[in-house]
Amino acid sequence: MSGTHHVATLAAGASEHRPLIITLFGLFVVATLIITVWAGRQTKDAADFYAGGRQFTGFQNGLAISGDYMSAASFLGIAGAIALFGYDGFLYSIGFLVAWLVALLLVAEPLRNAGRYTMGDVLAYRMRQRPVRTAAGTSTIVVSIFYLLAQMAGAGVLVSLLLGITSDGGKVAVVALVGVLMIVYVTIGGMKGTTWVQMIKAVLLIAGALLITFLVLVKFDFNVSDLLGKAAENSGQGAKFLEPGLKYGKDSTSKLDFLSLGLALVLGTAGLPHILIRFYTVPTAQAARKSVNWAIGIIGAFYLMTIALGFGAAALLERADILASNKAGNTAAPLLAQAVGGGADSTGGAVLLAVISAVAFATILAVVAGLTLASSSSFAHDLYVNVIRRGKATEQEEVRAARWSTVVIGAVAIGLGALARDLNVAGLVALAFAVAASANLPTILYSLFWKRFNTQGALWSIYGGLISAVGLVLFSPVVSGKPTSMFKDADFFWFPLENPGIISIPLGFLLGWLGTVLTKETADPEKFAELEVRSLTGTGAH
Repeated sequence: MSGTHHVATLAAGASEHRPLIITLFGLFVVATLIITVWAGRQTKDAADFYAGGRQFTGFQNGLAISGDYMSAASFLGIAGAIALFGYDGFLYSIGFLVAWLVALLLVAEPLRNAGRYTMGDVLAYRMRQRPVRTAAGTSTIVVSIFYLLAQMAGAGVLVSLLLGITSDGGKVAVVALVGVLMIVYVTIGGMKGTTWVQMIKAVLLIAGALLITFLVLVKFDFNVSDLLGKAAENSGQGAKFLEPGLKYGKDSTSKLDFLSLGLALVLGTAGLPHILIRFYTVPTAQAARKSVNWAIGIIGAFYLMTIALGFGAAALLERADILASNKAGNTAAPLLAQAVGGGADSTGGAVLLAVISAVAFATILAVVAGLTLASSSSFAHDLYVNVIRRGKATEQEEVRAARWSTVVIGAVAIGLGALARDLNVAGLVALAFAVAASANLPTILYSLFWKRFNTQGALWSIYGGLISAVGLVLFSPVVSGKPTSMFKDADFFWFPLENPGIISIPLGFLLGWLGTVLTKETADPEKFAELEVRSLTGTGAH
């Protein structure tokens, strides 16, 4: 069956059951909006808006972290990457999961103890407030926008597929719709509303992935070896499909790209703003640690299931069909749901396609709400209150600034998301990880663990990591020079790698050290001692 024919059948199958699909989407959106309005009524002050009043338990927060972390990249991007590149696609799952150990061992507990609402609180604790908060706020917003790009791209692909939208204008309208919903969630519900949406979405996503995994394994009599064998045979690559080297390792450039991707994935999580602010929603550091343990368990189970999702798609769908539906493979999971449900012409196939797509849409909405909240919190708390107003704003003014910045960040995300709709969402998220690992992680670790670290070091580290990572991405094949680039017809790339991590991450650490040793400014040893006691014991934590 040719790719065009399959996609035509998919569109026909979807159109026949379109009322069902739209009803499911509508139900989820209405249910989450009701929760958001309910949470919004309970949001009285800044602590409620930014940290949900610190009322969530370790398990609830672990579920919400999972909901925040298992994004469109995890569900759509990884399934697509495995379906197209086999073993090399699965490396995303491994990288995303191992990254949690870095977050758990190095930052979760100290950060919860040392900060209040944002990463800037930790960095500014023993340094000059205004320059450091400006840098932290800028970095948070840039990383969040990179991550938002991926979610918007995923939303555009998914909803366009289901509603049979083929025109570019229609796809842009879908991206705009997601942006508007995200702005509503954050401005009305704050952290409480966002957390509840993320918890519900995590449960739905795990249930959806479990269902598809079960149906895929049923087709192969629960024999994983048969599943992998069929995937290898159907891919047209044979045994190579199950070995390293289809995407990375073909030549020295792709080997370096793989190393760069691995570094970004493993070190990026501990610097992601929307994950870091989740540690502030629990009452104690122990609860923060417990929530990360829960998150590792839930996320680990999900990433194991990506084996069935990705290799199942490779085994049961034709590669040409996946590519015809979306060049980057982002629709492999919904197509697989339709196939295991009974096929394009069956009611079961249409129902499962609708359910899984609604879950993926829920995934995107929950993650974009978390990202927007992280960047608007950082703008309001770090930039508006502490830099522009020099600490003299009231709590009401602070929350109002956060809500207005949500609208602006949402508008930027809609504009950029419309441009990025043909890029693989897992690859886009890996870029956000690279920026987070280059700009945020070195500064956080130096602040918490290096007595001599000072303001100059923090500024060099954040801006150096940020500029090098973003600059290299702009001149990489992600933006121009390839059919899969953001600007297909332009060609101004000179940096050969798709991920800048291998250069920008060491540079972030190096610049933080250089900035510190080359300046005459001395760090306050008493402040460091205070921060050390507070970060390790929780004494004096908010």
